[in-house]
Amino acid sequence: MDNQYIVRFGAMRILGVFSSNREGDRYARGDRVIVRTERGLEIGEVLLEASEQVLSRLNDPPQGQILRRMTADDEREAARIRRQATQEIEVCERIVAELGLQMDLVDVERVFGGERIIVYYLADGRVDFRELVKRLAAEFHTRIEMRQIGVRDEAKLLADYGDCGQPVCCNTHLVTIPPVSMKMAKLQKATLDPAKISGRCGRLKCCLRYEFDQYEELLQKLPPIGAVVQTTTGRAKVVGHEILAQKVLLESPDGTRKLCSLEKIIAVEESDESGTTQPKGEGNQEAILPNGES
Repeated sequence: MDNQYIVRFGAMRILGVFSSNREGDRYARGDRVIVRTERGLEIGEVLLEASEQVLSRLNDPPQGQILRRMTADDEREAARIRRQATQEIEVCERIVAELGLQMDLVDVERVFGGERIIVYYLADGRVDFRELVKRLAAEFHTRIEMRQIGVRDEAKLLADYGDCGQPVCCNTHLVTIPPVSMKMAKLQKATLDPAKISGRCGRLKCCLRYEFDQYEELLQKLPPIGAVVQTTTGRAKVVGHEILAQKVLLESPDGTRKLCSLEKIIAVEESDESGTTQPKGEGNQEAILPNGES
């Protein structure tokens, strides 16, 4: 059985499963290779061997073959394609302007073997690009593929570094762009200043998603805001959370506030419809928190 590897390829940094072309060929992480995909010959980077555990984490990845490690001639051809890309973008922009199409050109990708050119663009709605494809095909003498993308994909193509000083996640390790909401920023008590929680794409930073599940899990261990609790020093109302520290901000009847660790809370009461409080749990039994004192 041929060895299989996870290879990253293309401008959109697609992950695929590729078999070695010849029995006995072995590749290491970081090897630059020429692969055959459904789009043609492309340049790829080997990430790791395709074990069953790794394959279980990929959702219907594209497949192909690793033909060879990149040679000196391949590197020269890749450099020529990169130089030519600037001219190809200029040609595309000129034709788009001439046709008056309501679209913003983002990038042009020519696959290594020359089988096709992929044009990435932004647009608010559908665009009739039939005439554009016809003129580009006549100009470049190859197949033209139009790909409408969103602003997050635009960052994946063009962005370099984030505010953290590291390469942007969408252009390194992220395979798919996760959904991110303001709820995630609020729960983690991140600043709500749009300029500080927005990424290079202008949308909420993907990294707000990374620890959200853990924050939610830790939040479940704390009594809700508004609950009345019994502590080792008396009754008080929960008015805030310190989720990572597993502490709550309590307000006592005299109006003083202080942080209280979870282990000092003996029981949690909840408000009924009349506004009075009653012990939380079945009957008249108080709900005893984990590690609570009796």
